[in-house]
Amino acid sequence: MPRNKNIKSVLIIGSGPIVIGQACEFDYAGTQALRSLREDGIETILINSNPATIMTDPTMADHVYLLPLTTKSIIQILKEHPQIDAVLPTMGGQTALNLCIQADEKGIWSDFGVKLIGVDINAINITEDREEFRELMLKIGVPMAPQATATSYLEGKEIAQKFGFPLVIRASFTLGGEGASFVHTEDQFDELLTRGLEVSPIHEVMIDKALIGWKEYELELLRDRNDNVVIICTIENMDPMGIHTGDSITVAPAMTLSDTTYQRMRDMAIHMMRSIGDFAGGCNVQFAVSPDENEDIIAIEINPRVSRSSALASKATGYPIAKIAAKLAIGYHLDELSNQITKSTSALFEPTLDYVVVKIPRWNFDKFEGSDRTLGLQMKSVGEVMAIGRSFQEALHKATQSLEIKRNGLGADGKGYKDYDQIIDKLTHASWDRVFVIYDAIQMGIPLSRIHEITKIDMWFLKQYEELHHLEKEISTFTINTIERDLLLEAKQKGYGDRQIAHMLDCLESQVYNKREELKINRVYKLVDTCAAEFKAQTPYYYSTFENEMESPDGTRVSANESVVSDKKKVIVLGSGPNRIGQGIEFDYCCVHGVMAASECGYETIMINCNPETVSTDFDISDKLYFEPVFWEHIYDIIRHEKPEGVIVQLGGQTALKLAEKLDRYGIKIIGTTYEALDLAEDRGSFSKLLQENNIPYPEFDVATTADEALAISDHLGFPILVRPSYVLGGQGMKIVINRDELEEHVVNLLRSMPNNKLLLDHYLDGAIEAEADAICDGENVYIIGIMEHIEPCGVHSGDSNATLPPFNLGEFVLQQIKDHTKKIALALNTVGLINVQFAIKDDVVYIIEANPRASRTVPFIAKAYKEPYVNYATKVMLGEKKVTDFNFNPQLEGFAIKQPVFSFNKFPNVNKQLGPEMKSTGESILFIDSLKDDEFYNLYSRRKMYLSK
Repeated sequence: MPRNKNIKSVLIIGSGPIVIGQACEFDYAGTQALRSLREDGIETILINSNPATIMTDPTMADHVYLLPLTTKSIIQILKEHPQIDAVLPTMGGQTALNLCIQADEKGIWSDFGVKLIGVDINAINITEDREEFRELMLKIGVPMAPQATATSYLEGKEIAQKFGFPLVIRASFTLGGEGASFVHTEDQFDELLTRGLEVSPIHEVMIDKALIGWKEYELELLRDRNDNVVIICTIENMDPMGIHTGDSITVAPAMTLSDTTYQRMRDMAIHMMRSIGDFAGGCNVQFAVSPDENEDIIAIEINPRVSRSSALASKATGYPIAKIAAKLAIGYHLDELSNQITKSTSALFEPTLDYVVVKIPRWNFDKFEGSDRTLGLQMKSVGEVMAIGRSFQEALHKATQSLEIKRNGLGADGKGYKDYDQIIDKLTHASWDRVFVIYDAIQMGIPLSRIHEITKIDMWFLKQYEELHHLEKEISTFTINTIERDLLLEAKQKGYGDRQIAHMLDCLESQVYNKREELKINRVYKLVDTCAAEFKAQTPYYYSTFENEMESPDGTRVSANESVVSDKKKVIVLGSGPNRIGQGIEFDYCCVHGVMAASECGYETIMINCNPETVSTDFDISDKLYFEPVFWEHIYDIIRHEKPEGVIVQLGGQTALKLAEKLDRYGIKIIGTTYEALDLAEDRGSFSKLLQENNIPYPEFDVATTADEALAISDHLGFPILVRPSYVLGGQGMKIVINRDELEEHVVNLLRSMPNNKLLLDHYLDGAIEAEADAICDGENVYIIGIMEHIEPCGVHSGDSNATLPPFNLGEFVLQQIKDHTKKIALALNTVGLINVQFAIKDDVVYIIEANPRASRTVPFIAKAYKEPYVNYATKVMLGEKKVTDFNFNPQLEGFAIKQPVFSFNKFPNVNKQLGPEMKSTGESILFIDSLKDDEFYNLYSRRKMYLSK
């Protein structure tokens, strides 16, 4: 074995808080790398400042440091662990690479005798310095677009004059395309050039001739010390060049690439990887291909690290790129490692797909009022979904059903655009919903040639859309009683949901479901096996599809279902779907811990989720993984197939919680807190009555369903008033209004976007202190796991506040009220599992703002601060395996822990950055301080009211 025996202790650098451009895919990569290294008996030391991740769990590494990602922290760790032999920086995104370079420039690695593995400094520098990269590519014969580097305004102007417009400006050493922009005219150029130079940490930009309309591809590569290279996955962007790949709809395998061009691209990628440095690990290469017969290939960039696309490629193929990359970094060769899925073939083989994967990004523009919603070179999405189907059409439909944006798939839901000018505008200026607008355009009769001319999306994709449109038209001529089996089966094979088919046939969703049952059109489950079923796979990782039945020699008709149901007792955990503001990585943390706890209790664990970035969708976390939309129809079919003891909904955020009503209605057991209690807490009117009955104070309130009612209520409540819709996430639609005009305008807008919603009007407690508590309850006993005080005043959403654990400024009298109220509410709601309660404190009276009987955003933070596995305990309570009194709680925290929100406002330069009741932060970090005299705490406290908006 060529494993480097000199490497006994490795430092891994994480990616820090979640920001747009760098999300939980690096938690997935880091977690895999840690597990991979520990399998080989290597001591692992981890630095990461993000408390919501699985990788920072005490069980994941031998030593976990929740410290800021700075060279000062690196020095502290290296002093405490002189035994560290090597550092692996390729699992922590751009943040880790940038920190690695800084440490190298300061001579830290050489001072402590630490070796870099998985990449070398030259490779990072060459790929980040666009001028050096360009020179190298030209030297090795890889074509590049005409481009030049500018380090000053004057230089930039000269280059623009030489190249002519349109141009692309890209800032060096930035993340998620920050500072990058298209320039079509001279008057835009000055402003965008200045911005690019300011954003780049080395004040350098690369100016390229724009390849607008060219097709874009990505290749994921792995290479070992022996110079073996495998291409794990080829990903095609449905959107042409000009939209950041993180904001593009992507498809694997590539659909419109000829084999000869693919072979040229492959050779080019391998040549590029070998030329940037002598290292073993992962690499992501991006290319542009001309949309004509020549199929000219131009290299765009190469990233010598695992990336967002590596997570997608791993989930798409079943090949765990980060796990294998970590093994290669410590010296293994690809041919010595086994394929993790088949266990019988080696890792030196390239996956083959007998299915299609589609990724669609998830945006949150509603949180950034006034933001430019056009997609371009700078990434703006906050998460993504992935879907697997037997055809592009099926995968595309499943991906659109996974987005959770109140759409049931492409078209056939009455929500499409009908205005010609609006459709043309949305096609021309790439919009977040262009995936739907293409369908609307075809439906309106706009010719494919015109759509292609505007969008430059390959005709193959547009024809796939057109086929769906023809199918919808055909189905609409039938009724539920007259539709034939073959047509209904075709609709299901192309991914249409029962709801969409019901819309076409003008009937109920349940009628379509019953018709399918009657005609035996049932979902079957297929294995993701990396090898197109050429070898037997050992890993239970499934997607659903529909197949025609086959007749066996004895006359029985069956369709092949590869998901074999065991006779063990099972539990399903519903995942949290795509990341978005208000529901991010912290719920994935909860789901993973829930799965592990259920497994410890002897259950077979089944995970349903559609987010490719997460640890929960790793193929060996649960006993069975269904990579499916967290969408009722898909979930119900899996439940009917697996027949679990019950379903856990309180760990997957609002996504899972929203399905509780359906589960309850269909008689499926919800494990832990019942649907009635979950619903009672969500319905703000009923919840306030419960508080009244228990003599618990709450701000004076009333419920309105129209603007007139709201205005009448304001007369007796008095301003300022906090307006809150029911059943929303991350404070969506919440606003503090200070007069009748503002109230009327906000209520009218809310009811237009959320019809039939109950709006709660609270008297806003101006100047109050906000606090929150998380607790575990078993229906009889309550244990409060943590009480946090917010540094910002009441009115800033709890997710955007700096929260201090334990509280720093609440007297014993107030704390006792918090404890009493939390226990009373947990018991009154019959909570079994986790609950989060939020408070406003004014004049020493503790008022209740809201209670959520589910896992909250703060649970992972408290678990990390106190070094206690609270989700594990709570899951065992939900399953009825343990009572709260069975645990020996032993929280350990010296001083204070502060949860600090992180914002991605730099992606939206013109947006109002004030904070209010609607959440805007994309992630968080944890800061430990010994005392309140700490400068960091003083800074936070002195700025606490600065950003509050009403």
